[in-house]
Amino acid sequence: MDFERFWPRAARHWRRRAAASLLAFSLCAPTLQATQQSKPEYQLKTAFLYNFALFTEWPPETGRSLNLCIYGADPFGDEIDALQGKPVGEHLITVHRIAGGGSLAGCQIVFIASSEISELSIVLERLHGSTALTIADSPGAARRGVALNLSVEDDKVAFEANLSAARSARLHLSSKLLRLATQVLQ
Repeated sequence: MDFERFWPRAARHWRRRAAASLLAFSLCAPTLQATQQSKPEYQLKTAFLYNFALFTEWPPETGRSLNLCIYGADPFGDEIDALQGKPVGEHLITVHRIAGGGSLAGCQIVFIASSEISELSIVLERLHGSTALTIADSPGAARRGVALNLSVEDDKVAFEANLSAARSARLHLSSKLLRLATQVLQ
């Protein structure tokens, strides 16, 4: 079978970038404990957010921008700004900070800050029907409907995945990403 005929150059380029990023992500995961002491927690979580975007299959109607919205009090500070303009396949990340109660329309990636976690069910209801990848870093958030939930366990950044939440947003999480999750909820 002629690979060139069936896969355009852009798709091959994206797959190579994704494979390289996965390799880097996989190599960093076991060493996060050592780097945890020298890097702030949210610098590592910023890297996880980027990899989550890379290993999510976005629907065809997703525009050129992937709007990453930090909802509530921003725990990342300047760290998250490093993602501004970074490529994710054919998309570019744009970072937005949205105060609690603000509109989430147009957000493809929503990080729900711990300042708004008490309103999680309301936030998820507002996002119902949209193609938004929801992410949090609060205990039990994946069980409550967030697609990806970050945590720190034994001084390592880890995450759990809720496939039902991702599917209801019409998103497909890569099996390569899911293999790194500490727990995958169906």
